[in-house]
Amino acid sequence: MTSLLIVESPAKAKTINKYLGNKYKVIASFGHIRDLPKKNGSIDIENDFAAKYQIIAKNKKHVDEILQSAKTSDQILLATDPDREGEAIAWHINEVLHKQKGFNKPVKRVTFNEITQSAISEAVANPRALDYNLIDAQQARLTLDYLIGFNISPLLWRKIKPGLSAGRVQSPALRLICEREAEIKAFIPEDYFTLLLDSHKKASKFTAKLIEHDGKKIETKTINTKALASQICEQLSPEKKASVANITKKQKKKNPYPPFITSSLQIDSARKLGFATDKTMKVAQSLYEGVELGNDTVGLITYMRTDSVSLSSLALDEIREYISNNYTSDYLPKAPVKYASKVKNAQEAHEAIRPTSITRTPQGLKKYLSADQYKLYELIWQRTLACQIAPAILDTTAVDIKVKNAIFRLNGLTINFDGFMKVYQEIFEDTANEDEESAKLPVLEIGEELPIDKIHFTEHQTEPKPRYSEASLVKALEELGIGRPSTYAAIISTLKKREYVVMDKKRFIPTDTGSIVSQFLTNHMTRYVDFSFTANLEDTLDDISNGKTGKLPVLKEFWHTLETIIAEKQNIARADLVTEKLDEKCPQCGKGLIVRLGKFGKFIGCSGYPDCNYMRKIDKSGDASEPVPEPEVIEGRACPKDGGVLVIRSGRYGKFISCKNYPKCKFIENLDKPEDDSKEKVLCPECKTGHIVAKKNRYGSWFYACDNYPKCKTLFNSPVVNEKCPNCGYSVLLHKKTKTKGEQKICPKCDYSENITSNN
Repeated sequence: MTSLLIVESPAKAKTINKYLGNKYKVIASFGHIRDLPKKNGSIDIENDFAAKYQIIAKNKKHVDEILQSAKTSDQILLATDPDREGEAIAWHINEVLHKQKGFNKPVKRVTFNEITQSAISEAVANPRALDYNLIDAQQARLTLDYLIGFNISPLLWRKIKPGLSAGRVQSPALRLICEREAEIKAFIPEDYFTLLLDSHKKASKFTAKLIEHDGKKIETKTINTKALASQICEQLSPEKKASVANITKKQKKKNPYPPFITSSLQIDSARKLGFATDKTMKVAQSLYEGVELGNDTVGLITYMRTDSVSLSSLALDEIREYISNNYTSDYLPKAPVKYASKVKNAQEAHEAIRPTSITRTPQGLKKYLSADQYKLYELIWQRTLACQIAPAILDTTAVDIKVKNAIFRLNGLTINFDGFMKVYQEIFEDTANEDEESAKLPVLEIGEELPIDKIHFTEHQTEPKPRYSEASLVKALEELGIGRPSTYAAIISTLKKREYVVMDKKRFIPTDTGSIVSQFLTNHMTRYVDFSFTANLEDTLDDISNGKTGKLPVLKEFWHTLETIIAEKQNIARADLVTEKLDEKCPQCGKGLIVRLGKFGKFIGCSGYPDCNYMRKIDKSGDASEPVPEPEVIEGRACPKDGGVLVIRSGRYGKFISCKNYPKCKFIENLDKPEDDSKEKVLCPECKTGHIVAKKNRYGSWFYACDNYPKCKTLFNSPVVNEKCPNCGYSVLLHKKTKTKGEQKICPKCDYSENITSNN
């Protein structure tokens, strides 16, 4: 009996193929084979929301291979990922197979959480039927996203500008970012002062902080004026001696963290490794699907899309044995440590993310892994091992030092037993570490006198909450119940792709477009950016997955409400969304000034436009800058296209030269050309009349194109060299730089390449 086993990716197929014998053929579907066409009408609302799926064009050849291989197989095993999307992919393959005339072979579903010999063998020995609850949940999610996307997005196109989109989980995430930005802009800093006592015992110096004065407790912002801080200092400074009033010693236990789930891996990877969420998932995918270890291909981690913190009994036994063999007995707890998931509706049948074998140490695998794979595998390995090591024991000491009518406190923390911290330590972001700052304290006794070296104060200002990073945004989304493990990377990627946000120092800043879209959705489509509504919808999808509710009632109720709201919002005036009136008159004509949304963001202009063209920019902080000056005229040159006057203008990516007759004449020339741009004019190799010039795309990256565009569409991604290819005779070569091969001259038409410098 021959079996056809179908997975999503070729890497996964390659790994599994080595575990199965000749009776199995393993091929890949390359992800989804069918999808909804990206057009209106793909969901038939009148016919119980029936979906009109089509074969994905780029995957047609893989579908053909599946159909051809199925003809020569006795049974078909669908081994796609063990989640909603994986179940849906399996269902699509099953549907396509059964649409073939005369097809009557058994089709079964197999799942596994790790790609190892034992897991694969057990999976193929115990196939099951397709889970239609999971399939319904995935189709409901797809339909909900379609209904929002194809009904709210057109409203954005008409009311704001074309090309915008709204999403079921993307929009609440954007709202979070925009609301944090509004908080930061509205924040008014407050001054506060900290009073400090410097003292010493022998060679040990230390600083204590004022916690009580005149019997009153001193909180962080209690001393809020410099005058009060100076007054207390002047009152206490004449004192030469202090005394130890009290010493409090405590011992506390610090428990290890649970093994990784998808969100905690993304958060920790961002904090410790600086990986973006999508990069984390791509690297994790490669570790899951299999890595060449000499002559063997092995899946190194379990499935990376999970919300369960459970570990299998086999994994626990192996981890405990590793701890026993490599650490002293006090590091091994008496029994395996079990964790309960904090994620609502977590699928406990799955496992947490862990190495498929704890004995494969990061150092032992380093030579087989890329730098990114090694870093992420080490992080997963350390967290998994640490979760089964004994808690750390910390000794804390608080020393109260009395000076006249004031009490200063000195805190110290020492590690009595490092426990799991020997292997893994958490990094905190945006909040102070939960532990006191470690300080080595001298041996002190109650009643002991200490010298006063200095009593002084430091000045501080309160700060707003920081902007979201990828890690803190994922954490916030998870806490609010928005999205699920597999969606966080896609949410963030969409926000960046739509240019609703930009990254500054690895923090999200909403663009003007993003702010206006979020404002529109918050004010007019409130339900669909409401955090509770979005979280409840996720719970509803989980209920469909678990068979607690059907998808049709959910879709009908959702569509009825959405249809009503869309109809109500059709008559909103566009001007109310993209303009904002200012209490200021135009200095040129006296009419009112307004804030407009332009192609490159917000600016201030005259409400009398086009009769009055007064305009001034708004800087990044949101403040109005000086009026936009008249462009500088270039003397002694004329536009090469229409003979008009050339001027220097400022655009999104800096200064550039253009024709004053714009938009009738679209001549443009960059001023800040890249250093390696060719100094001599290079004739276009295609049209033979234009020349190759450096240009910038909308993302600020350079490319090289013919100045006869749009008549000639010749384009290169690297600078051109005015040399013929010695191999094929093409009239130019490209100057290319890579990390692996250094600088090269390459031919854009054939495979000729020539090293310029070596990359040492």
